[in-house]
Amino acid sequence: MKIGLIPVNVAVPNVEAMIGLAQLAEGVGFESVWTFEHVIVPMDYQSKYPYSPTGKMGAEPDSNFVDPLIALAAVAAQTKTIRLGTGVNILSQANPLYVAKQTASLDFVSNGRFMLGVGIGWLQEEFRAVGTPFERRGARFDDYIQAMRKVWSGEVVEHKSDFIDWTGFKSYPVPVQDPFPVIIGGTKGKAFERTARYGNGWFAPTASVEELAPKLEELDKACDAVGRDRSEIEISAMWIPNPSDLGVVQQYADLGVSRLIVPIPALGKGNPVDNLKAFGENVISKL
Repeated sequence: MKIGLIPVNVAVPNVEAMIGLAQLAEGVGFESVWTFEHVIVPMDYQSKYPYSPTGKMGAEPDSNFVDPLIALAAVAAQTKTIRLGTGVNILSQANPLYVAKQTASLDFVSNGRFMLGVGIGWLQEEFRAVGTPFERRGARFDDYIQAMRKVWSGEVVEHKSDFIDWTGFKSYPVPVQDPFPVIIGGTKGKAFERTARYGNGWFAPTASVEELAPKLEELDKACDAVGRDRSEIEISAMWIPNPSDLGVVQQYADLGVSRLIVPIPALGKGNPVDNLKAFGENVISKL
């Protein structure tokens, strides 16, 4: 089982702490580090965060929320083997050509260690601030994924749609990895259909095996509908670990999960460095 850590870019006091955390994670055996994304955190908002009973995200407006691609580029320069993932970036509110260029470049500078996790977004106030319509964000997301794959191909790009007018250009470097891993996050709306159609992986924001299992049944149905084998899709699930009950890891594996991603707060209170070291000794070394 691969073990990831999230987020390395939020509430970090300085760049040294951010990079040090990633280096330590690499040293104690984590397979990957991941980021969260929000360009802004409104002082107040009416939008409901779909993965919390409060409807609010955990970050405060004055928390450091380092841009994921910049954070992972800094981490890439100071690590050697650990993989780098966005969990997830809000593709529907971004410029897809810049995203395609920046992510291919990040895969290039990390020597093929980057995984692009993306979602359609939920925070209407953020879309308004960015200047992107909140409406049709799902259709925009679907179109962007297909268009960006053309950019990553290295071939001449031709793509015309309701959202994009691209013609007669190439963009290099192309990603080191082929295929370049696109991981689609979420369980709401058409998340399973999108994963089945466009994803190399699925990022499951679920907190337990019991919560995840029925979601995988929905993903199976979506894969069947498009004639795809679910085994082609790498499953990454959030994991709140209990070091005294590691048998649950096998339960996740039996469901087809390849990666468990641990939130930093789930490692316990106190110094994150000490918590990471203890987790490496008490958990990762036993898996």
